[in-house]
Amino acid sequence: MSDNEIEDKHGNIIHQGDYVATRIRGGTHEGNVEEIITDQQRADELNVRNPPKVRFENKNGKMVAHNPGTLEIDNDKTE
Repeated sequence: MSDNEIEDKHGNIIHQGDYVATRIRGGTHEGNVEEIITDQQRADELNVRNPPKVRFENKNGKMVAHNPGTLEIDNDKTE
């Protein structure tokens, strides 16, 4: 894995546009990856802690950022 390759919990490389999902509080957060945050400066701009984070809009229209290791790529829904 190079510095620019962020992996999901199964070791698949996450790219912008991939459809990702994670279980959270009895439900799921899922959506298409809009940004992969790898540097602290960008994280500070977005008030995101502890990069790397994968940022996407969930089904409720809210932008969320998750640790890549908690996500799964759903290739059937990727754009």
